[in-house]
Amino acid sequence: MPEHEKPLGNLDDVGTVTAAVLTASRLLVAVSARSLAAVEDRVTLPQFRMLVVLSSRGAMNLVELARLLQVAPSTAMRMVDRLIAAGLAERQINPGNRRETMLRLTHEGRRTVTDVTVRRRIEIAAIVERLSPTQRASLIQALTAFNEAGGEPPVAAADQVVLHPLGWGDMPGRTNS
Repeated sequence: MPEHEKPLGNLDDVGTVTAAVLTASRLLVAVSARSLAAVEDRVTLPQFRMLVVLSSRGAMNLVELARLLQVAPSTAMRMVDRLIAAGLAERQINPGNRRETMLRLTHEGRRTVTDVTVRRRIEIAAIVERLSPTQRASLIQALTAFNEAGGEPPVAAADQVVLHPLGWGDMPGRTNS
C-alpha cells in the first residue's frame, strides 16, 4: 500500500489526531513559507502573524495584541516598532479613550496581508481541489471545530472581505466591544 494510504489507526485517539494535525501543519507551514517569500525581506513569519491578528481583529492596544500572540508586551512592542518602521502598522489614539494608544495596519500593511493571503489561498485551493466533495465537507467540519477550540477567528471567504478605513474590524458580522 502506498505510504499516503496507511491506515489511520483509532480515529478517536488523541495521539492519532495529533499526528494527523502535525502532518497537516507541516504542509501548511510550507505553504505559508512559500506565500511569504515575496515579502520575506520586509516581514518575518512572527511579524506577519502580528499583521494577520491586526487585520482579522482590528485595531487594539499593545497588551491585547501581546496576549493574542502569547508573547510578552515588551516583545510585542519591539515587533510593532519594526512594523511601524517598515510602514506596515501605526499607532493611533483611541477615539473612545484618548489615554489609550491603538495599533492598526496601514494601507501598506493591509495590502501585504492581502497579497500573502491571496498567494496562500491559491495554493491551498489547488490542494483542496484534489479532495472529493465528501472529503471537503469533512475537512470544513473538522477544521472549523479545531479553529474554534484554538480560539482562531474565521477567515472571510474571498468574496466576503470587508475593509474598514480605521482597521477597527475586517469580518462581516464582527462587533466591536
